[in-house]
Amino acid sequence: MAFSRLILIACVAALTGSGAGADPQDHGPPPPGTAAWFGLHLIDTSTEGAINGAREDEARRIQTAEDVIAQDLQARGFTLMAPPAEQVAQIKNPTKSNGSDSRIARQMGAHYAISGEVQKVSNLILTLNLYLRDAESGETLRAGVVDIRGNTDESFRRGYLYLLKNIIFREE
Repeated sequence: MAFSRLILIACVAALTGSGAGADPQDHGPPPPGTAAWFGLHLIDTSTEGAINGAREDEARRIQTAEDVIAQDLQARGFTLMAPPAEQVAQIKNPTKSNGSDSRIARQMGAHYAISGEVQKVSNLILTLNLYLRDAESGETLRAGVVDIRGNTDESFRRGYLYLLKNIIFREE
């Protein structure tokens, strides 16, 4: 019983201490400003994707999730800017671009670079990521990850809204 309680305390400490998006020097959510919005990048590691290729419903779902994120950011006072398509085309994945997203955002005069990922493990298990970086320094100001169950419009919407509310714009 004591061992189980110790494990539970360790898990809670790990989740609330320096978990996804938390930073000991974090002073609250970033203030609104202009942001280069790079959208979402799909990483399909499922065997289904390897066998059948891209699915039209998933492409539509990604677009819908991008719209949900954009609406939430705009409601928080952010002005979103589309980065130049020719520069984005040179980046495989903006979330892991060795700072290219921040450099592009800085060149555009934006305060932030915002991008995300959807990693599809299977139709049941998906991981949603979102990154908000300072355009000037390239520093990740807030980042978060959430696992969802089910490859549906509703699970994507709820997952990203949770990420935005409880991690990216979490109040201290």
